[in-house]
Amino acid sequence: MTQIAFPKLLSSQIAFDIARTIRDGFDKHYRLFRATSQQAKHYFEQGAWAAAQQAARDRIDFYDKRVQECVQMLEDEYEEAELTDEVWRELKLHYIGMLTDHKQPELAETFFNSVCCNILHRTYFHNDFIFVRPVVSTEYIETAGQSPTYRVYYPGKDGLRATLRRSVTHFQLDCAFANLERDVIQVESRLHQLFGGDRLEPNHQIQVLTSLFYRNKGAYLVGKGINGNREYPFVVPILHNRHGKLVLDTVLCEHEQIAILFSFTRAYFLVDMEVPSGYVQFLRSLLPRKPRSEIYTILGLQKQGKTLFYRDYLQHLKHSSDNFEIAPGIRGLVMLVFALPSFPYVFKVIKDFFPPPKETTRAQIKEKYLLVKHHDRVGRLADTLEYSNVAFPRARFSAELLTELHHFAPSLVEEDDEQIIIHHLYIERRMVPLNMWLSNAEKEGREDLVEHGIVEYGNAIKELVAANIFPGDMLYKNFGVTRHQRVVFYDYDEIEYITDCQFRVIPEARTEEEEMSAEAWYPIGKHDVFPEQFGTFLLGNPRIRRYFLQHHADLLTAAYWQARKQRILDGHIEDVFPYPQHIRFCHSSPHLPEIHHA
Repeated sequence: MTQIAFPKLLSSQIAFDIARTIRDGFDKHYRLFRATSQQAKHYFEQGAWAAAQQAARDRIDFYDKRVQECVQMLEDEYEEAELTDEVWRELKLHYIGMLTDHKQPELAETFFNSVCCNILHRTYFHNDFIFVRPVVSTEYIETAGQSPTYRVYYPGKDGLRATLRRSVTHFQLDCAFANLERDVIQVESRLHQLFGGDRLEPNHQIQVLTSLFYRNKGAYLVGKGINGNREYPFVVPILHNRHGKLVLDTVLCEHEQIAILFSFTRAYFLVDMEVPSGYVQFLRSLLPRKPRSEIYTILGLQKQGKTLFYRDYLQHLKHSSDNFEIAPGIRGLVMLVFALPSFPYVFKVIKDFFPPPKETTRAQIKEKYLLVKHHDRVGRLADTLEYSNVAFPRARFSAELLTELHHFAPSLVEEDDEQIIIHHLYIERRMVPLNMWLSNAEKEGREDLVEHGIVEYGNAIKELVAANIFPGDMLYKNFGVTRHQRVVFYDYDEIEYITDCQFRVIPEARTEEEEMSAEAWYPIGKHDVFPEQFGTFLLGNPRIRRYFLQHHADLLTAAYWQARKQRILDGHIEDVFPYPQHIRFCHSSPHLPEIHHA
């Protein structure tokens, strides 16, 4: 007969009290997180766009603040000698018991890890002190929530149009629609196209997530139609028109459109979720190729996203055998970038020193990455995952990569016989550098791809400008092309706010000597930018020059940049749409920015 080993009776009061303190710290965090997400509805109703963006930025820092509060509380309350190995082991068991009926256990486990890892040195804590793998299942939590994750409607009873009208009005937005009946009819028409020739079963249904997804100036109804064993995802953006009335702007139903809406290049959504795992499960049914880590992140739960990403990375490492190597492309002056060819991400390490003309520091570069983390990325800035003390298997590092790391970033590298520890790095989705993408398109004789790349490049810059971002170094090598053939900026060491830049016209030369001078004869301030010079380093290739001048010649004029800067200073928050213009129902509302949308 098999003997079952039962744990001995938990007896440590200290362990119980610490577990409760950590649990209470997490509950406070998620309570504030939800309150901010709930406030997004009010901001949307009022059209308070600046307040909504500020709330989204502030919410990003909530997690670290609550972790530090909890760590400080525990360090003030307990002596290090009291926290024995036995206390740590009991502490975890007590904590598991406290999560039995919890609605966010996976997030609470990650919070526990963050607190413990802040208290314990990495060389001391053991895996059995923390949650290396999830312990509490999230599979059926949704059914125990006070409010359902999604609502179910049956069009077979009342008709699709009435169902759609009810699904919109259920959100009880405190703002009038311009013409809800007109918009519902257009949504109904699109959904009929989506269902195509499928005969609708008597019990076919529409499922809609209970909370709207708020971001910038839009609210998004997220749902799916279910007909027999087939599912049809769809998203309906709700916007304000120029008169302040609400409109249903379009229906997103193609996989690529929905994937771009939930892209890693966009700001996090504000969504009120009692059971976040339920929302993640629903969204995965819409986007089965998108990993759970990315879905948690785009919902604003970026720490959980980091945790799941790292677990996925370790799993991939276990089941692969290729070596880490220096990433292809032109080597950067600031970052050392390496990759695992079988893994669709790159690892970026800040170098210890930077050759001229770079004038920056590691601290300044980290500030730039933090700026991007908090800013509206408008689909044109890659989100990054920041990690400390990451261990890599030494045997999987190429000799060339090891040499580069020890030469360019020795202060960040620690090494023993089995591991390479990198003390600080960023992990980012791998993309094809735009310069390589354009070169390959030319070699293949694909004029259409060359033109598309340049159109997208200019669109990326203009949408960044709309979000008050000046890329700084605009060389093609600093932009990447995603699998959806969108161009995204990913080199942040020279990024600035548009409002901090002075866009100037080069003064006319007063003498022949000035005109012939190889050096600038006029004073140049630290933040001065001369757009007419962009062509010198961007348009050497005749094909690229032709397409650039055809689509984006305005980027070479100081007047364009000055006008956009003035709009920002005047308080305008531009509309930058995460979907193509041609699918919108009503192009006259809201007012369109001067941007070509991909």
